[in-house]
Amino acid sequence: MPVPVPNLYPPFNTVRLSHVEFGVTDLAKSRAFYVDTLGLQVSEEDSSTIYLRAMEERGHHCIILKQAAMAEACFLGFKVWDEDNLDRAAAHFAGKSLPVEWVESPHITRAFRTRDPQGIPLEFHARMDRLPPIHQQYKLYNGVKPLRIDHFNCFSPDVDASVAFWNDIGFRVTEYTEEADTGRLWAAWTHRKGGVHDLAFTNGFGPRLHHTAFWVPTPLNIIDLLDLMSTTGWLANIERGPGRHGISNAFFLYVRDPDGHRIEIYCSDYQTVDPDHEPIKWDLKDPQRQTLWGAPAPRSWFEEGSLFADTTAVPATLKASPIIAP
Repeated sequence: MPVPVPNLYPPFNTVRLSHVEFGVTDLAKSRAFYVDTLGLQVSEEDSSTIYLRAMEERGHHCIILKQAAMAEACFLGFKVWDEDNLDRAAAHFAGKSLPVEWVESPHITRAFRTRDPQGIPLEFHARMDRLPPIHQQYKLYNGVKPLRIDHFNCFSPDVDASVAFWNDIGFRVTEYTEEADTGRLWAAWTHRKGGVHDLAFTNGFGPRLHHTAFWVPTPLNIIDLLDLMSTTGWLANIERGPGRHGISNAFFLYVRDPDGHRIEIYCSDYQTVDPDHEPIKWDLKDPQRQTLWGAPAPRSWFEEGSLFADTTAVPATLKASPIIAP
């Protein structure tokens, strides 16, 4: 199926991705990973929940760590333009016969929970509590020096269907991978905020969360993190990289938190603000698609991901296989 024509006048205006909630089985160990190792800042915490933000963020949190009996991705959060757009978003999802539940979400004025047609749990809001800026408090910069949350990547059992739905609400495709024999989408990168992506989809058993990414200042910060993790007991949590993606041109590293939730450390992609920005097409078997330098990803990168809460994952309808490292 061809990439859909961008919808430049969607039914509501989504600004960007906002936050994610993870169920974690050992809150103290997760704190050691996200705060002491990656360098995220604690906005608030108690015995069951930790709210974190990155250095450039003014919103109260971008990650919520919640003590839970099992590890899972609870929901993905998105910010819309204003309260009117929030109501329009709720009406749009309800009009598609998708669930809409208004919820009390801490540090958020109004929010509703819903799901996309594949089953990904979502939270939409317009206003989150604002905190004083800390981007010039350089004594707080630790770990990999994360500046901001950048994107989500999800396994989808039908990437064409996922792209069509999110395109309809204004998420524009920047790059995509096409399976040559069928012409179907194997993966796609879509954005709202003007980078390469806020939300990407990868063909696979899903829906599941593949990874959450954080933007860092330079590739040298990634090298520093590798040195830190390899000498402080986190060596086994380094999964893939460092490297430079063909898609997005970004320098990357993939690590796993104590529960296996995948985190990408990311920098150096490019701007895609123009509404007539043409998406870049890649072939599934192009060795530079995954890594510009030609190194394929490990099998775990294609098969493992975080289950979404109260969601049943199903096999992908497209059976094509990418290049996988031996």
